[in-house]
Amino acid sequence: MLKLLSSSSSHCLTPATPSLRVKPDSNSVFHALGRLTGLTRRSPTNSLFKACFCSDSSDGSGSQPVVEIEIKGAESESNGSDSKASSAIVPTNPRPEDYLTVLALPLPHRPLFPGFYMPIYVKDPKLLAALQESRKRQAPYAGAFLLKNEPGTEASPSSETEKSVYDIKGKELFNRLHEVGTLAQISSIQGDQVILIGHRRLRITEMVSEDPLTVKVDHLKEKHYDKDDDVIKATSFEVISTLRDVLKTSSLWRDHVQTYSQHIGDFNFPRLADFGAAISGANKLQCQRVLEELDVHKRLQLTLELVKKEMEISKIQESIAKAIEEKISGEQRRYLLNEQLKAIKKELGLETDDKTALSAKFRERLEPNREKCPPHVLQVIEEELTKLQLLEASSSEFNVTRNYLDWLTVLPWGNYSDENFDVIRAQTILDEDHFGLTDVKERILEFIAVGKLRGTSQGKIICLSGPPGVGKTSIGRSIARALNRKFFRFSVGGLSDVAEIKGHRRTYIGAMPGKMVQCLKNVGTANPLVLIDEIDKLGRGHSGDPASALLELLDPEQNANFLDHYLDVPIDLSKVLFVCTANVVDNIPNPLLDRMEVIAIAGYITDEKMHIARDYLEKTAREACGVKPEQVEVTDAALLGLIENYCREAGVRNLQKHIEKIYRKIALRLVREGSSNESVISGEVVQLQPAEAKAEVVDESDQHAAANKTGVEVESVGNRSHEHTSETSVQVDTVQTNDQPKDSKDTTDTEKLQESEATKAVEKVLVDTSNLADFVGKPVFHAERIYDQTPVGVVMGLAWTAMGGSTLYIETTQVEQGEGKGALQLTGQLGDVMKESAQIAHTLSRAILLEKEPDNPFFANSKLHLHVPSGATPKDGPSAGCTMITSMLSLAMKKPVRKDLAMTGEVTLTGRILPIGGVKEKTIAARRSEVKTIIFPSANRRDYDELAPNVREGLDVHFVDDYSQILNLAFEDNNTGN
Repeated sequence: MLKLLSSSSSHCLTPATPSLRVKPDSNSVFHALGRLTGLTRRSPTNSLFKACFCSDSSDGSGSQPVVEIEIKGAESESNGSDSKASSAIVPTNPRPEDYLTVLALPLPHRPLFPGFYMPIYVKDPKLLAALQESRKRQAPYAGAFLLKNEPGTEASPSSETEKSVYDIKGKELFNRLHEVGTLAQISSIQGDQVILIGHRRLRITEMVSEDPLTVKVDHLKEKHYDKDDDVIKATSFEVISTLRDVLKTSSLWRDHVQTYSQHIGDFNFPRLADFGAAISGANKLQCQRVLEELDVHKRLQLTLELVKKEMEISKIQESIAKAIEEKISGEQRRYLLNEQLKAIKKELGLETDDKTALSAKFRERLEPNREKCPPHVLQVIEEELTKLQLLEASSSEFNVTRNYLDWLTVLPWGNYSDENFDVIRAQTILDEDHFGLTDVKERILEFIAVGKLRGTSQGKIICLSGPPGVGKTSIGRSIARALNRKFFRFSVGGLSDVAEIKGHRRTYIGAMPGKMVQCLKNVGTANPLVLIDEIDKLGRGHSGDPASALLELLDPEQNANFLDHYLDVPIDLSKVLFVCTANVVDNIPNPLLDRMEVIAIAGYITDEKMHIARDYLEKTAREACGVKPEQVEVTDAALLGLIENYCREAGVRNLQKHIEKIYRKIALRLVREGSSNESVISGEVVQLQPAEAKAEVVDESDQHAAANKTGVEVESVGNRSHEHTSETSVQVDTVQTNDQPKDSKDTTDTEKLQESEATKAVEKVLVDTSNLADFVGKPVFHAERIYDQTPVGVVMGLAWTAMGGSTLYIETTQVEQGEGKGALQLTGQLGDVMKESAQIAHTLSRAILLEKEPDNPFFANSKLHLHVPSGATPKDGPSAGCTMITSMLSLAMKKPVRKDLAMTGEVTLTGRILPIGGVKEKTIAARRSEVKTIIFPSANRRDYDELAPNVREGLDVHFVDDYSQILNLAFEDNNTGN
């Protein structure tokens, strides 16, 4: 039941009619409902009443749940008594319902309901002036109408939409307003803020003026309704009950609820519907529907929908808040328990704080090496430990000090590994991993021998130089194993930051020590073998010159006190064995090169490559591909053809790639044929078992045909040159053992069963020169020897390349002849040094010819063209001088040189022969081209004598000081031979 009680006068509409009871104090739930909407404002001068909704209790106890609304009263006008004007309403004459023409105020967000306050901002100066003027005339009323959404925009207006509202005027604004609005009393005007109080519903009929917008309105009243209608009463009770539940769960509403209109006399069903819609969080269109609805029952239904939605939202909000609160409280509880546990352990002496634990950890780490640690390092560590105790754990300096102590205590101060001084064992280890490299192995054995005689070993700086693929990097690991030292490798190729070598200053964020300190930490000993790779490819950038930073690291006189920027204490690196690698020594700065002992690795000759391929590379490739030794055979002729026609490089890296390629193709071949054999065997099993006659039976011959067909198709996809299996490039010797039926369906089980019962065919793939091209393709290199018998004007020279050595021909021919037309034209992409050598050769040839044949004017009257094949390869260097002279003299004297002759040497204008480089590479190239006679400068005799006997075998080498000796060897011996 709803009842209306007043402290001054009381009246009942009917016993079943909802009514308003006003009492001074109440503790019911609806006390919070009186605080809904922060839109109404209290006036301290008003007397305070509490309007309470009462409904029958569901528990039958007779007590009625009361929902209260604070109202600042005015007497009901229905009794005929004089109304008391509240302070929120300015008394006006005439009455509000007499205003039929009002100013139109646009509301962008929500409609204004009767009985509620709403602040709005008026940006239009004319409209604001009109409002102030009407308030002064004791006619403070205007029409508040909700603004329609602009077509194509979202329902919720953005800040940009708000700005555009104030720009709309006149006819456009009139068309954007909803027809039904609210007659609003202008409560106050402060600047551009206007406070409105809703009174009653209006409907726009027509526009009176545009600026400011003034409209004619009709005052709307609710449709007649039966106050005793049970449906209306039930709907109103449900609205009240839902509002009560929402107020219990929603703290947001309880905080923002204010007075529901101090100037509403009767609190009836229409007011209840407006109240519920106004305080709900529904969007503006749903609220506008409630405002436009004049049927009380429908209005209550619309309000009930809105408050029910609010109830659901409140429940979701409550569940979210509860879950988060539980999570936070659980974490707080765990944190408090952990802190209490720490405090208890600390009191009992079971655990110390973080700083004490850190200091103990650092001291414990340092203790084993304390006796070996240098005094100056111990002093720094003690000072830092003392500073650590004084710092707060949350400060940035604490982390810097902690990291610094971590590095200082982790380094192996004075901790050395036991070295191997057994020369025989070291020789065995070195020979296990590498073939050849005699110079490198000899130097390491010398290092071990000196250490054995002295009883201790010192660090050295060794630089291994040579072309790629000769084993410079891999020999470093073998040396470490032979010396029983820890191995650490880092590459400096492209390094442009000095901090990578010397470390960063500790003041920088993320500072770290240099590579050498990191090396000592990783290996755990102070005498490792450090391989510095690609030292000839050091970069240089804005962060300094790393080559200069390496001077201190690689100087035996300085690295005993190497100073890292991060540690800032000297480190003894005198026991470290440094091994550097480089491709071209010329690119290393001279001060750095002066500190290193250079060992040149020229490369491998054919015999060495054969041994390496057979003993090392083939074994590794076979294991990597899973091929068994009895399944494949690679002949020596095939390896020799692979080396000479595919892999002429000085190193063996390319040879390793080709051998791996061969074994991969062999593995594919074996797997394909194994699958074919399995399919054949499975066909035989089906035929031998009559119990499986209903299964799909495949004839054995069909299986063979399918296998052959599959083989042909696979070969065609792989670009095989043969179409039939009988013409395949791989020779397969098949030894067939006794056949037994097999029942296994799983491939793995079948293979195991076949191997255990020796029923699988043993296949052996033979690779020789006849089928080598099927595995590695067509030969890359062809014979360097172009001429079997060198013609007139053509001489073979010897050159050094990054891939080793090679032979090249120098060709000279006569272009034209005439009086005084002597000239020289050069082609073949020659460098500046080689062009100068050609000019020297031309001058010296004229002098020699003039001396031998004074009457021969060949060079004075002939234009010569000298060419060096191949034209696409850049060539430079002085060592072709004697070869060019011989070519020109051969053309001038019309005499060919010996066919098995090659020469190299720099020549001067007086005919002296100067030494050259790359003797080993050039000798290997001459052997590869089947040259029997070689001419070297006399100064290179020592280099030639150092070559291995197998390199010098079968060669007739002549050492000359003057070109006249070459002239006799090249031409006179040829005449004698003829």
